[in-house]
Amino acid sequence: MVTLTACCFFAIACKAQSSTAKNTKPVKVEIKKVGNHFQLLRNGKPYFVKGAGGSAYPDRIAASGGNSIRTWGTRDGQKVLDSAQKYGLTVLMGLGVGLERHGFDYNDTEAVKKQLENLRAEVLKYRNDPALLAWGIGNELNLQYKNPKVWDAVNDISKMIHELDPYHPTSTVLAGVNKELVDNMKQRCPDIDFLAVNTYADLPRLPKTLETAGWEGPYMVTEWGPTGHWESLSTEWKSPIEETSSEKAAVYKSRYEVSIETHKDKCLGSYVFLWGQKQERTPTWYGLFTEKGEETEVVDVMQFLWSGAWPANKAPHIYSLQVDGKKALENVYVKPGKSYPVLAVGSDPDCDHLSYRWELLPEPTKVGEGGDFEARPKAVENAISDATGDGHATLKAPAKAGAYRLFIYISDGNNNVATANLPFYVKE
Repeated sequence: MVTLTACCFFAIACKAQSSTAKNTKPVKVEIKKVGNHFQLLRNGKPYFVKGAGGSAYPDRIAASGGNSIRTWGTRDGQKVLDSAQKYGLTVLMGLGVGLERHGFDYNDTEAVKKQLENLRAEVLKYRNDPALLAWGIGNELNLQYKNPKVWDAVNDISKMIHELDPYHPTSTVLAGVNKELVDNMKQRCPDIDFLAVNTYADLPRLPKTLETAGWEGPYMVTEWGPTGHWESLSTEWKSPIEETSSEKAAVYKSRYEVSIETHKDKCLGSYVFLWGQKQERTPTWYGLFTEKGEETEVVDVMQFLWSGAWPANKAPHIYSLQVDGKKALENVYVKPGKSYPVLAVGSDPDCDHLSYRWELLPEPTKVGEGGDFEARPKAVENAISDATGDGHATLKAPAKAGAYRLFIYISDGNNNVATANLPFYVKE
C-alpha cells in the first residue's frame, strides 16, 4: 500500500480542482421548502427524480423516460458523468465510505481522517460536472453496525462537501429506516440535505415509517424493486422463492404508484434497482435485464411509470413454472438421477414467436450481504432434454444431493424476455 503525504493530497486536490474548473460549469441543484412541501430544483426548475440504480444502458434509461443514474462509488466516475450528459441524464454520485461490517473502525481517528481526505479529492474531481445532481455519502452504513460514530464521520464528510461544492446537496443512504436511525441523523448528522433510503417489500410502508420515526424533512428512495430474498417466502430447506418477472412487474407498478408517485410533498424521487444485471442469490433476482441485455417486463412498467406510455413491443408474460406438476411453494423434492417433466407457461402480448431456454444451477453456498459480490454458480450440464417450442422439457435430476434451482428464459426475438425459476431439492 502506498502512503501519501498531506502535501501529495494537496497537490492531487489542486490538480483535480483546476482541471475540472476550466472545462465544465456546474448546474445548481437545491431543495426548497414551501410550507410542508419540499421541491428539488435543478437550474431553478422542478426536478423529480425518475432514476435507475446502475450505469448500464444509459440510452435505455433516457428512451424509457428516466432522467437520472445512481452510482455506489466514484469508479469510472467521469465516464459515467459523460455518458449521463450525452443522454440528458443526471447522476447521484456515490462516495465509497468504509463499512463496519467490512472491518472499518470508526474509533480509529487516523483512518477516519484519511478517508475524509481521500473523499475530498473525489469531490474536487467531480464537483463542477454539469451532470452531477447530488452526493450519496456511503451505502447502507447502518447494516450490521454498532458504532454510532459513523454518523459523525458522515456529517464531517457532508460539511466538507458543502465547503467545496455549494451547488449540490448531500445525503447518506440507509438500509431501511427506524426511529433510532432518524434520531441519529438529527443528532449526529444534521448537515445532510435529505435522507436516502433503500427498501423493497417495505416500500409501501415507508412514508408512514418516516413519519412515525420523526423524519420531517425531504427524502429519496435510492433503491427499490422486487421483494428481497431476505423477506420472501422460502422452501423447507431455506431457499428463498423468487417472484417471476411478470410478478415483479406487477409489484414494481403498485409499489411505485402507492409509495412514490403519491408522496411528492416530501419524496424527491427514486432510483429503481437494478438497471443492469448481477448475481445476488440468483442471476435474475434484482436485474431488470438478463446477462445478455434482454429486457424484462419490469422495463416495460418503468417506461409506463416514467413516461405514461407503454413500449411499442412488450416483453413476454410468464404464468407458471412447474417441475413434475408442482410449483415452488409445494417444496419440490426429486430423486438423484431420475427424470421429471418440466413446464413453463407463457404468452406474448404482441403475438411474437417465443423461444425457451433452460438452465439448472446449484444453489450458491457462499453468499454476500447487502449486495456484496457473489460468484455465479456453474450450470449443471446436460440436465435438460426433450425441450419443445411450447415450454415442455425433461429434467434429469443431478446425482449429487442438495439444493438446486431450475431457470427458464422465454424470449420473443425482440430482445425481450420473461424469467422464472423454481428451487428444488435432490434427496433419496
